[in-house]
Amino acid sequence: MALLEIAANSVASAFAAQEGGAARVELCASLEEGGITPSHGTIALAREGLRIPLYVLVRPRAGDFLYENAEIEVMLDDIAHCREIGCDGVVIGALTAEGEVDVEACALFLRAAGDMGVTFHRAFDLVPDRQAALETLIELGFERVLTSGGMPSAVAGASTLARLVAQAGGRIVVMPGAGIEPGNVASLRQATRAREFHASAKRRLPSAMRRTPGDVLGMGAGEMRTDVDTVRALVAALG
Repeated sequence: MALLEIAANSVASAFAAQEGGAARVELCASLEEGGITPSHGTIALAREGLRIPLYVLVRPRAGDFLYENAEIEVMLDDIAHCREIGCDGVVIGALTAEGEVDVEACALFLRAAGDMGVTFHRAFDLVPDRQAALETLIELGFERVLTSGGMPSAVAGASTLARLVAQAGGRIVVMPGAGIEPGNVASLRQATRAREFHASAKRRLPSAMRRTPGDVLGMGAGEMRTDVDTVRALVAALG
């Protein structure tokens, strides 16, 4: 049976993912920017309320994945916090200026994670040689890599994803993500032979504000939140 991970941008989204039948939550903030590390309070409340595994995105800022020493220190502190409060894993990644996996930084992250699971995120889609990078992640000890196959969506990158799944041979989980919906996940599963899939299943909620002045500042829209029904439809499509 295939597993569904939901990228949840809030505590409410995490609980919606669980209610919809997701097998795991990747908790983040600012999903519209590709995700950054959520607040300590958000992580703690999610950990307290979730019965399914909780992985936390550790990414100090949006933008590229070339990090300064101070940023790496921040990431190490965030990993330690996740470990201390009982998170099941973290989602991390770092690249060198040449776009290769930053082996030195990633080794530090893995050491800090201890017995937590560790996923390498979509920084993988920026490396020049994904086959070589996959072997690097396996050697480092990552349990999973999230990737679209280097394309804007996992559907567009299906052929590359299939090759990566075959190359992995069970040594690391290759988890397709990006643009995955109830209408395409079953065919993507068949095309790639992947066993884990990543989606956000989000929709914008109407604002609950009773006072709704003209929104010339662009700050009056309702929040983006994981949709329970969409999660259920994804789970059903994966069978």
